[in-house]
Amino acid sequence: MPASTEASTRVGAVSPVSATEAPYVPDAPDSRMAPGGPGYRRMSFALFLAGVATFALLYSTQALLPLISGEFGVAASEASWTVAAATGGLALFVLPMSALSERFGRRTIMTASLAVAVTVGLLVPFAPSLPALVALRAVQGAALAGLPASATAYLAEEVRPKALVTAIGLFVAGNSVGGMSGRVITGWVAQEWGWRVAVGVIGALAVACAVAFRLLLPAPRHFTAGSLRPRVLLGTVRAHLSNPLLCRLYAIGALFMTVFGGVYTVIGYRLTEAPFSLPQGIIGSIFLIYLVGTVSASTAGRLVGRLGRRGALYAAGGTTATGLALSLAGSLPLVLLGLVLITGGFFAGHAVASSAVSKTATHGRAQASALYQSAYYIGSSAGSTVGALAFHAGGWAGTVGVGLLAVLGVVSITVLGTRAARAQQRLATA
Repeated sequence: MPASTEASTRVGAVSPVSATEAPYVPDAPDSRMAPGGPGYRRMSFALFLAGVATFALLYSTQALLPLISGEFGVAASEASWTVAAATGGLALFVLPMSALSERFGRRTIMTASLAVAVTVGLLVPFAPSLPALVALRAVQGAALAGLPASATAYLAEEVRPKALVTAIGLFVAGNSVGGMSGRVITGWVAQEWGWRVAVGVIGALAVACAVAFRLLLPAPRHFTAGSLRPRVLLGTVRAHLSNPLLCRLYAIGALFMTVFGGVYTVIGYRLTEAPFSLPQGIIGSIFLIYLVGTVSASTAGRLVGRLGRRGALYAAGGTTATGLALSLAGSLPLVLLGLVLITGGFFAGHAVASSAVSKTATHGRAQASALYQSAYYIGSSAGSTVGALAFHAGGWAGTVGVGLLAVLGVVSITVLGTRAARAQQRLATA
């Protein structure tokens, strides 16, 4: 028998609560979405379609650059501006659009952005000159700036933390499907009817995706409107840029995209030349390799669970570098295998880095994601332009050299992050 403390030993007796002890209140259930829960599938499919529309529109001219060069009589470095202008417009406007999403809501800004982008997409086929085409593409990129940062902020607010990497991976997978379908469709359509009809078809596809997105995406339940005051916005941006981890993630996203933008801007020119001499339709079909990115992005959560974030980044960088080396071969199967590895490594690295940004930012998530997206698309513009210049100067080996330098940057930054984490652990245990 226990020693007597005058406490009741009867079953069901209730102990009195002391005057200084707060009553126990059970935690409220987490009402955010999770796999298998209500609304999760609709949300995932809606943002998947938004990703499809974003990348299909953003890179709609990339597989068509040899045809655009031929019609306007310009070199690869000039035609590549139809890609660089779109990604550059997105990079410049993603931060202002993220501020609008903090005030007016993620779903509202994503819907408006898609509406403007698809409208411009229907005008692109009628561009009378290369400067007009570049201008339209810049406007289209600026309009699309409302999607990436708002989507990741929406997910960070509406999805449970344990499911966040997977949810963002599905959005990135939609990007890969959009990039793939846009290039494959434009390749075969352009072979029969020209590049103008091809980009018109992509515009129509994006309209369908935009309508379905708006009908499917659940209304936000955890959004709190923020301020549009410039001082508040600048303070949030300054806080994010003073965070070493966020800055490393921004640089990693930019460098990964430098590789990807350069490779896929130039690959069409390489495959039209000897010894390959492939027709436009076959070149467009090469972008089916994007399906590899769909898989690698959607499984990034499991990769992080097994290797940790930095281990996953090392794996993604090593895979990308191996693919770049293989793509130097004169054999088409080896070139295709190289593209498979480049694509898989890139999308895995991008999914890991972008989800880490959403987890790291404790406030102003839209601005944190916007800064990542800005760096990411600056990398795309740089990759498209520098990759094309390197190809003009040194052939495919020049483009690969640019990519390998970017991968070396990714690995170096990840090493710095590893050392910083170990130093923090030593301080914590000292």
